[in-house]
Amino acid sequence: MIKAVFFKDSDAYYRGFSISGHAGYADSGKDIICAAVSALSVNTVNAIEAFTEDRFEASVDEKTGMLTCSFPEKISAESALLVDSLLLGLRGIEEDYTDHTYIKISIEEV
Repeated sequence: MIKAVFFKDSDAYYRGFSISGHAGYADSGKDIICAAVSALSVNTVNAIEAFTEDRFEASVDEKTGMLTCSFPEKISAESALLVDSLLLGLRGIEEDYTDHTYIKISIEEV
């Protein structure tokens, strides 16, 4: 199962997100859920880098399927919109594949 955790501070600003695991929908290389989650999450990080001036730290571990992104300071409205878009996309995947739990999404206060 893929676990997506979005971290927000007490003022509801994003502080980062972490996505890890494998969906188990199909064999490696044929898993459309993993591919979709990977495309959405990597594109979000790339878009934040390309279209905003916000500072962030990101890391990827392909073996475990983990991508983490953290924001050391308050992010812009543009970055928040990009993270909101990621969350929307992941929730869409979660809703489309309800026959089994392939992805679990949570929001944690930090």
